[in-house]
Amino acid sequence: MTTHLVWLRNDLRLHDNTALHAACQDTQARVVAVFIATPQQWRDHHMSPRQAAFIQQNLRHLAEELAARGIALHYHQCPDFAAQVDWLASFCPRERVDKLFYNYQYELNERERDRQLEQRLGGQTICQGFDDSVLLTPGSVHTGNQQMFKVYTPFRNAFLGRLEEQDPACLPAPSPREGAPCAKVCDIAPFDYPMTPPGEAYPAGEAAALSLLRTFCHQQLQDYRRGRDIPALDATSRLSAWLTVGVLSPRQCYQRLRKAYPRALTPGQDGAFTWLNELIWRDSYRHLLVAWPALCRHQPFIPWTRHVAWRQDDDLFDAWCAGRTGYLIVDAAMRQLAQTVWMHNRLRMISASFLVKDLLIDWRSGERYFMSQLIDGDLAANNGGWQWAASTGTDAAPYFRIFNPTTQGERFDADGAFIRRWLPALKSVPDAYVHQPHRWPDAQRAGLDYPAPIVDHGKARALGAYEAAKYRAAARDESR
Repeated sequence: MTTHLVWLRNDLRLHDNTALHAACQDTQARVVAVFIATPQQWRDHHMSPRQAAFIQQNLRHLAEELAARGIALHYHQCPDFAAQVDWLASFCPRERVDKLFYNYQYELNERERDRQLEQRLGGQTICQGFDDSVLLTPGSVHTGNQQMFKVYTPFRNAFLGRLEEQDPACLPAPSPREGAPCAKVCDIAPFDYPMTPPGEAYPAGEAAALSLLRTFCHQQLQDYRRGRDIPALDATSRLSAWLTVGVLSPRQCYQRLRKAYPRALTPGQDGAFTWLNELIWRDSYRHLLVAWPALCRHQPFIPWTRHVAWRQDDDLFDAWCAGRTGYLIVDAAMRQLAQTVWMHNRLRMISASFLVKDLLIDWRSGERYFMSQLIDGDLAANNGGWQWAASTGTDAAPYFRIFNPTTQGERFDADGAFIRRWLPALKSVPDAYVHQPHRWPDAQRAGLDYPAPIVDHGKARALGAYEAAKYRAAARDESR
């Protein structure tokens, strides 16, 4: 009997799982699945303990659903990618696996791991990979010179045309295997990794994720464009965690969006196109990883920014992490992150800009910290967002654009509702002073005890540091 093995990675779902669907096309084949945890690799990549727990919870749901269809899930744990290759190179011949199916991961180390495994297996087990975590295949959206776009808007415009042509459909869940009894549900032992339950806001399982997607598209999307930048409102999809570990696919989001809003592909000012734009941003970051693998090594896309002289100050960095900078919108954002393992996207931009442009601390320190905290931590999106904020990446804001954290707070949290939620010490501060409480005349009488700003935004040193970096880079080029 032919044996097909599905190697599950960040695709923990039955529906619209390209590798699983392909493995099940031969109705006579024996189909098994495997998930291999790599705790040391996760440590090296700073995975959040809550993301690790979220993966385990969803893996347990998936194991039951696969077993009900006659597909046994094997679970194994080993330190890193090299050990993954060793284990699979032994498992496949032992189980007489004829074909191995998996969905691509686009990070550099993951692609190298897959290449090494295919080499180790030789022709004994045929490996077949699929583009699954994207709407369009990386490399399929390009300039007239067959190059990846370096600016987002022309990429999006080309992407929309290709998306309308292809209209990527969702694949059905596999049917129960013919003649195969329900498989035994394997025990998913706790990972050898710190794990913190993500809480009720993150229910596990594909059914829960699809329900959240339907609710968002039918009840919240119409107000998405107006409310998405206001952190005090529950106006975003909050689906990123399920997308990151693959309990949802981008195609499921796209097709649900098109069903609710058939004209979503038409550029406009409505919530449907605005959210589609976010899905395209997500794709673009994956396309960039493939086009410029150095991004996976945390190298800046813009070469001269390597010469920025970053400030080394652990006290300032710790104050930023703890939400004690004295800039209220930044502090509230960092405390939201610490307590909920998620941060509103507008606040990600504001807090990242503050770390880099006000404190002049290397963006890679912030990138690592976010990965260690976020339940939706994802290398492509996290790196892309930080490089945008730091003006080191593609489509980055000019280096001389610096967010003013106070005016950003006044604009997007005008009445201080978000600030007061996360900074309870400021509940009694009047609206007029909630973004600068130390200017409140009654602050001392009211016993206000809140840190003063750790830097003066008006004297932020980033502009000079970036200009000096450009000068040093130009001087170095001239000397060659």
